[in-house]
Amino acid sequence: MTQKQAPPVAGLLLAAGGGRRLGGRPKALLRHRGRPLVEHAVAVLRAAGCTRVHVVLGARAAAVREQAELGDCVLVENPDWAEGMGSSLRAGLDSLTGTGAVAALVSLVDQPGIGAQAVARVLAAYEDETSLVAAAYDGVRGHPVLFGAAHWAGIAATATGDRGARAYLREREEAIGLVECGDVAQPYDIDTEADLAHLE
Repeated sequence: MTQKQAPPVAGLLLAAGGGRRLGGRPKALLRHRGRPLVEHAVAVLRAAGCTRVHVVLGARAAAVREQAELGDCVLVENPDWAEGMGSSLRAGLDSLTGTGAVAALVSLVDQPGIGAQAVARVLAAYEDETSLVAAAYDGVRGHPVLFGAAHWAGIAATATGDRGARAYLREREEAIGLVECGDVAQPYDIDTEADLAHLE
C-alpha cells in the first residue's frame, strides 16, 4: 500500500517590503542568526512541511537574490511592492495558479518569532481547498494564515494597500479555523528600529 501523500500546500512568503520605518532597509535583508531574514523565514516554512515555497520580492529584489540563498524557491518579483502587502499577496497567489497547489500557507518575512512549530500547526489544520485557517495568539487571529485555493480569486479581488486579506477574512470570520499558537510562538513584527532588538 502506498503511503498517503501530504496535500500540496505551498508556502507563500511575503518578503517585498522596503522597511520604510527602518530607514529604507528591506526587511528581507535584515540579518538574523548570521543570515538574511528571508532565508530564516524560508527555512521555517520548509521545516514545517512546505515542500514548495514561493517568495515574493520587491524592494531591492536584485540585492536579495544576490545575498540570500533561495535557490530551491520560486522567486516572484512584485513591481508594485510599494503599493503595500495587498499587491504582494496578489502576485504570490497568481504565481501559484497552475502549480497543482491546493492551498497557500502565507507567512511574513518580518515575524522571526513565529517558528516551524506554529506553522506546522496551521498546516495540519488544512482539510480541502475551501479551508481558511489562521494562527491565533491568546485567541487573537494572526499569521501565518492558510487559504484554500477556492478563496484565491476572492482574496486577490479585495487585497489592496497594506490590508492584505483582512477585508476578505473579516467577512468570513465564522469560517476561519483558529489554531492557538501562543504557547510556541511570538507574533511580533520587525517594523521599527526598536524592534531590531528581537533579531539575533
